[in-house]
Amino acid sequence: MTAQTKNSHFLAPKYWPVWLGISLLWLLNRLPWRWQIRLGRLLGRLLFLTSPHRRRVTRTNIRLCFPELSHQQQSNMVKEVFANNGIGLFETAMAWWTPRKKLQPYIEMEGREHIEKALAEGKGIILLGAHFSTLDLGGLLFSEFFPVDAMYRRHNNPLLEHIITRGRERYFEVVIERSDIRQVVRSLRQNHIVWYAPDQDFGNRNSVFVPFFGVQAATITATTRLVKFNSSPVMMLAQHRKPDDSGYVLEVFPPIDPFPTGDEATDATLVNAEIEKAIRKDPAQYMWVHRRFKTHPKGKGYLYRQKHRDKAKS
Repeated sequence: MTAQTKNSHFLAPKYWPVWLGISLLWLLNRLPWRWQIRLGRLLGRLLFLTSPHRRRVTRTNIRLCFPELSHQQQSNMVKEVFANNGIGLFETAMAWWTPRKKLQPYIEMEGREHIEKALAEGKGIILLGAHFSTLDLGGLLFSEFFPVDAMYRRHNNPLLEHIITRGRERYFEVVIERSDIRQVVRSLRQNHIVWYAPDQDFGNRNSVFVPFFGVQAATITATTRLVKFNSSPVMMLAQHRKPDDSGYVLEVFPPIDPFPTGDEATDATLVNAEIEKAIRKDPAQYMWVHRRFKTHPKGKGYLYRQKHRDKAKS
């Protein structure tokens, strides 16, 4: 079967809304960079007003993770989270379609020496990421300095999966579905950098409960297992848009050492600490709209139920 025949079913009417949205996003991507940032912020405000479920999830997350902030400060951060997620949609389009040379003047890179030293040792690198609003754009910007492979979760919508994968193949050397462990091992043994984000709640399986912003969170133990394949160093990539929207800062943290420690819970705690450190550089640029604490010993979604939203450490 040819690729053309294989993808012809994407013309079916059920996919027309996706094509319409993608076409509109492609057209908006033609606008000047700063215009896209402003439109993204406006979109985020609209999403805040029209997404009550995500608004409740975000408020709960901010309340749990930043109890030191006043109620007003927490409310302001929630609004900024939505603004940044709106901008993030435009930044994703930039990663897929904007000419690379147009983005180069906006990048600052810190911690390159950690990558260079690790590559010289020939064991590959496990580069920890997180679900920042600049998620896809960060991959493109990092690839301006070093080639990188990436692990990802397949999208449920086949058309979106096709579009997203094609967009990411523009800047990732190899795009690896997260269940393809053989390819991950192959990449590490070829001394590649493999990016993956262990910051989402995947349930109880292969997870341990360890602190994340002081709240017990189901945290996958995959990082420990990945290291054992090739004794690869583990380091964190932080990324954020500058406060004045003048560009982006990428920062690579030193390798976690020692790692692994021999205890999966300790390892997961160290990984969460690195992710938390990266998020705190600009907390509102993290995707707090997802239920990071969905899995709980007292039941799925326990912390997101109305009567439990104020119990930060339950």
